[in-house]
Amino acid sequence: MPRDPTAPTGETPGAGAPPRASTRERILEVALELFVDQGYDGTSLRDIAKRLGVTKAALYYHFERKDDIFLALHLRAHELLRDVLVPLDEAPDDRARSDAWPAVLERFVDRAVEHPRLVLLHVRNPGALAAVVDDDRNRSENEDFQQRTLRLLQSAEVPIERRVRMACALGAVVGGLAAFGGAQEETAVPELAEHVRSAVADVLRRPGA
Repeated sequence: MPRDPTAPTGETPGAGAPPRASTRERILEVALELFVDQGYDGTSLRDIAKRLGVTKAALYYHFERKDDIFLALHLRAHELLRDVLVPLDEAPDDRARSDAWPAVLERFVDRAVEHPRLVLLHVRNPGALAAVVDDDRNRSENEDFQQRTLRLLQSAEVPIERRVRMACALGAVVGGLAAFGGAQEETAVPELAEHVRSAVADVLRRPGA
């Protein structure tokens, strides 16, 4: 196995050096910080290497291109999305899934608050996001989410008025999270999240309730 250039001199993975995954995670964390603070287009591999204190060549051991780093960060959002959908997975039928919809959206907002930089990465770098949409892993996971959502929103088991409110509430979350991009400080994200929750509650509330 080729020696990890980011490992201490004389050490190779499995011979006392830090696990390769830890180095990879350091690259991702630094890249996430730079992509959010100065933009994907404004960040070079040299910038990431300099912040890490390694050579640019050392980055190639883990990521061949800057696009690969962005994709790896984007797929973290997919991992969070799988957690968000747990209430739907546990529900026995579409009527129960519609009842779980508020909990799903609540978890969605919760994860955004817990990982604000991951949200900011996406809303501040739409061009980089568009460049990874055709990746096979990204496409398959997005299609799965979209198909599951559409099936529920089109289910005859759920009253049409309820389905419309569910769809609009999802739009309120997605649109509300886009407003995170204007937050100058991460500390503003929890306040913005409360506004999103309020908007979702308004949409889901039945008239006269």
